[in-house]
Amino acid sequence: MFNQRSYSMSGSIADFMYKVYGWMAAGLALTAGTAYAVFQSPTLFKTIFGNPILFFGLVIAQFALVIALSGFVMRMSLSTAIASFIGYSVLTGLTLSSIFYVYTAASIYLAFAIAAGTFGAMALYGYFTKDDLTGVGSIARMALFGIVIAMLVNFFLKSAQVDYVISLIGVGVFTLLAAYDSQKIKQMGYALIGQGEIAHKVALLGALTMYLDFINLFLFLLRLLGKPREQ
Repeated sequence: MFNQRSYSMSGSIADFMYKVYGWMAAGLALTAGTAYAVFQSPTLFKTIFGNPILFFGLVIAQFALVIALSGFVMRMSLSTAIASFIGYSVLTGLTLSSIFYVYTAASIYLAFAIAAGTFGAMALYGYFTKDDLTGVGSIARMALFGIVIAMLVNFFLKSAQVDYVISLIGVGVFTLLAAYDSQKIKQMGYALIGQGEIAHKVALLGALTMYLDFINLFLFLLRLLGKPREQ
């Protein structure tokens, strides 16, 4: 009886995590596809980045969607939550398309491959480890706050050395967060077994969290490894 119940709970958690990573993968695919489509269309690229009002409007829309999903997902219908996640993924692709004009394709693919391998390993560690990663998560989040401040300061200093250090720390922070968030989302899943639509909404929220961890890990790696594209 105990083994059967444990197997059932394990299966439910597995289903929940499949939803999390399924939505995360879908979001990343939409982002990558959108970014590449914009790169392939010089007219669309110029329309987005040649119009400051349009560009900043897209950035504001991104922030609005991520805040809405993070804070109000439970008040949304499931279809609205899904549409918001998809919209955020597409908007991110539109604004991130500039990386194809800044870095070589080879360095982008290299950074993506390293990010995927690192993220995958840490997410699996977070899922299977018996250690409590709460302390790790707290340290990583405090360090993230420091990174934001340092990036704002360096926006005015424009120091290449400081930018390099920030990028190194950023890689470390989001590597740790991949493990911590994976464990946290799994623990949330245990509390949501049999909750149906609520569990699906939380899975979307978990997907957004892991999506953001991956995107930021990728971008910090790209800042370290990216080779400038010849104009």
